[in-house]
Amino acid sequence: MIPSLDSLNQQMSSVCEGDTLLCSTLAGLFNGATWAPLVATLITIVLILVLAFVIRKVAHRVITRVVTRAAAGGSIMTRFRRNGVGSESIDILLHERRKQRAETMGSVLRHIASIVILGTAVLTVLDRLTIPIAPLLTSVGILGVAIGFGAQELVKDFIAGMFMLLEDQYGVGDVIDSGAAVGTVEAVTLRITRLRDADGRVWYVRNGTITRVGNESQGWSRAYVDVPVGYATDVTAVRDVLEGIAKDMWDDPEFRETVIVERPDVFGVEQLSDSTIVFRISAKTLPSKQAQVAREMRLKVKSALDTAGIALAPGA
Repeated sequence: MIPSLDSLNQQMSSVCEGDTLLCSTLAGLFNGATWAPLVATLITIVLILVLAFVIRKVAHRVITRVVTRAAAGGSIMTRFRRNGVGSESIDILLHERRKQRAETMGSVLRHIASIVILGTAVLTVLDRLTIPIAPLLTSVGILGVAIGFGAQELVKDFIAGMFMLLEDQYGVGDVIDSGAAVGTVEAVTLRITRLRDADGRVWYVRNGTITRVGNESQGWSRAYVDVPVGYATDVTAVRDVLEGIAKDMWDDPEFRETVIVERPDVFGVEQLSDSTIVFRISAKTLPSKQAQVAREMRLKVKSALDTAGIALAPGA
């Protein structure tokens, strides 16, 4: 049987005949009244820390599950279907875009959860150790106010970046007009957006300074070509030629579902004057592919009009 602390204390007192420092120290250590509060405090601190790490682990797992579900999402191909035809390529691109945005937000939320949970645990431990936390909280509050006033622009940039990610205003690879610069997005963080314009110049734009964004390649783009012909040209013949071009491009496997996501449309007469009739042919394309498709349509229009013997309007 293991003897109790009281019996050990009594035995040590009987052994120690003199009031020596060693005997007094050992007697105090094995005194139940001295050990009980210390052991209880240590157990409480351990439980607080274990509970904090368990809650942190659960929070991270919940955030990861929500992020995974948000990244997977549902199929969005129905947005680009027409007559039962969908676009697999554009669905993959948008899925990757949604996945990147969800992972970024998940990382931010996990860091915030860790700071809140572990910070609360540390304050609880300090309070358990009878260390005054009111001066600490006051100092942190004053420091936070000072940082808030001194770094208003930085806080503004971070908040704008958070909302930009949540609302999916733009992403890497998009061609945007941010007001300060127009170009392709190369990197997006919570503080800045990096753009590269058509001349190769790199722009670093703070998110807090962006008041409006024009996204030219989110989800899909549109290519169109205006075809001006003389006023006396047979309208039906021109329309038939353009319809043939639209059908050929849609039937071409190099374009269908890889570059264009819908059959090109012929809008008919777009403009009318005393000397010119302007037709327009348009195609919905994958993001940022509108220039490539427009160039191909111009080549096909030129070849088809030459074959049909239809001349473009002079000076067009």
